[in-house]
Formats: sequence, structure tokens, C-alpha cells
Amino acid sequence: MILIVTYDLNGPAGSYDSFYEVLKQQGSWMHYLKSTWLISTNKTPNQVYESLAPYLQPRDRIFVAQMGCDYYGWLPKDAWDWISRQGH
Repeated sequence: MILIVTYDLNGPAGSYDSFYEVLKQQGSWMHYLKSTWLISTNKTPNQVYESLAPYLQPRDRIFVAQMGCDYYGWLPKDAWDWISRQGH
């Protein structure tokens, strides 16, 4: 399944290195939008959130959801290829 992870990180710049490293460890990923990642994983949205939560600061916001099969957008070809390879 593909999860979409989107966030607003409001802490000081440079204070999220560990957050990004843990995010990358959740599965195969694609990152073409500033605050949005697509993660191909067998983990649930809750499991991914729980992995990332310790690295969030009080004013941060995060949303993790399973991507459905009806989607559309403007992304580079290699992004669409990645999505297709994940079974969507």
C-alpha cells in the first residue's frame, strides 16, 4: 500500500534531521512536494505516525493516510512511474 504523509513543521530549521531519517526508514519513498511524501509500506498509517511522533514539536502538524486508487495531479513522469510500480 502507499501512504501519503504530509506535514507542517514549525520548529527551527535544521531541527528535523532525525524526523526525516525515520521517515525514510518506513519503506520505499517518493518526495516531490515540499511537505508531502509517498511511502510504499506494509505499515499502517498509525504505525508510521507513531514512529514519527517522537520527532515532532508541539506546534507541528502531520497527517498520514492510505492513498486511494482515484488520484490525479501534476508530477514528473518518474513520479507517476514510481506510483505505478507500487501497484496503483
